[in-house]
Amino acid sequence: MKARPDADETLRLILSRLDDMKAEETVTIDLRNKSSLTDFMVVTSGRVNRHVAAIAENVMKGLGEAGIKNPHVEGLQNADWVLIDAGDVIVHVFRPEVREFYNLERMWNADDKVVRKR
Repeated sequence: MKARPDADETLRLILSRLDDMKAEETVTIDLRNKSSLTDFMVVTSGRVNRHVAAIAENVMKGLGEAGIKNPHVEGLQNADWVLIDAGDVIVHVFRPEVREFYNLERMWNADDKVVRKR
């Protein structure tokens, strides 16, 4: 049985999958010691619903291959905003206009927790 990856490994895997799928404007927010919810939050965009769904499915496939089975997923059917909760890392994949409306980065970036923008 494969050991579950730690938060940094999970983050690297997710960012690699996002790059593979040409996700746009990926932002990683470091929430370690800031929130009990998760260590990292990743916010990214797909161009259209189909792209959002493909990105999310690719991330979920990678998580499964890494030993993170059955992450909590919401929004895949409509693919305007897909949330993937992998425990140590929560991923939000948005269509651009939906991302702009909710503006999660601004809410979580109040005291400059963003670690990387791609």
